[in-house]
Amino acid sequence: MPYSRISDVFIHLFAGLTFLTLPLLFMSGQTGNYGIITIVLSIGYWVFCLTYIFIFYLNTYVLIPQLYFKRKYLFYIAIVLVLFALVSYGRPFELLLQNHGPNHAPPPSEMFMPERGVYDEPGNGGPPQDPGPRNMRIDIVSIFLYIMTIALGMALQVTRQWRTSLQQIARAEADKAQAELSFLKAQINPHFLFNTLNNIYSLAVTKNEKTADSIMTLSNIMRYVTDDVMQHFVPLQLEVECINDFIELQRLRLSKKVKVDFTVKGKLENKTIVPLLLITFVENVFKYGISNHENATITILLTADERSITFYCHNKIFKAAGNPQRTGIGIANAKKRLDHLYPNKHLLNITNENGYFSVELILLA
Repeated sequence: MPYSRISDVFIHLFAGLTFLTLPLLFMSGQTGNYGIITIVLSIGYWVFCLTYIFIFYLNTYVLIPQLYFKRKYLFYIAIVLVLFALVSYGRPFELLLQNHGPNHAPPPSEMFMPERGVYDEPGNGGPPQDPGPRNMRIDIVSIFLYIMTIALGMALQVTRQWRTSLQQIARAEADKAQAELSFLKAQINPHFLFNTLNNIYSLAVTKNEKTADSIMTLSNIMRYVTDDVMQHFVPLQLEVECINDFIELQRLRLSKKVKVDFTVKGKLENKTIVPLLLITFVENVFKYGISNHENATITILLTADERSITFYCHNKIFKAAGNPQRTGIGIANAKKRLDHLYPNKHLLNITNENGYFSVELILLA
């Protein structure tokens, strides 16, 4: 059962028990020869309790939602005051006590009226006094129960609305995050495939004999990109295979001056990762870390253990053709996805010093 339903059931049980037991507590010591069972079985007791229960549900589920929450404050206050006047005039607790008190004694409001002495109770010889007009007496217990009934209903509805507002805010934030993730994924696919197709095009133009192999490798990458990337997390092994295919595809166009060192350590089983997260950094390495005229070494290391996944890449930066700031979604995209899917569970350190670029990413379990 959801937490909200459990709390609602508890509140209803609490309210019901409160209205059923408080009258008995206030009547304690004033019931004479009447036992608790006798009072509970009487019609007057149930009329009294049901009156306050009716006021509670009327206020909680009709007046507050339809008037107070819709900012019809004057109407709400007017109805609450009318109910207050009816309770004050009717004095339901005094009527209940008169029917079940000792020898049907006068209600407490008459016992403590100024014209009576402290000991002027029936049977003590006190002269009978006219208590005055009915509407001049105050039933403190009935008024207290009424105020408590209104306050309890208000607290219940305000708490429920506050909880609903928090849920709506959380749902809106989740929807926003999901929409942003979908947008980022939609950008990844064409960006990644566009660069890969450019590589194959270069091979085809030069009539390289390895063009057919590159197309087969590309099909493996496309299968991963189109089928698995729509999931939030995929097996780490699939990401590693995609990186390996991508590197092999890059090797087809690299000269002998470029050395690529890709190492995987640890156990990849039962490990998951955000799809195309690491390939973003690998792609960046090959975009800015190779040269046809100078020796270049690209280092890519992936280590997995029980507590974390560590990715590291290092390369020398060569002058890139075109605008170096035009990196598509690139690393900025990766940072956003990390913030969404690894909140407080990742460490990303990117350095660009002395002509070398390095990335260290630690994903915590």
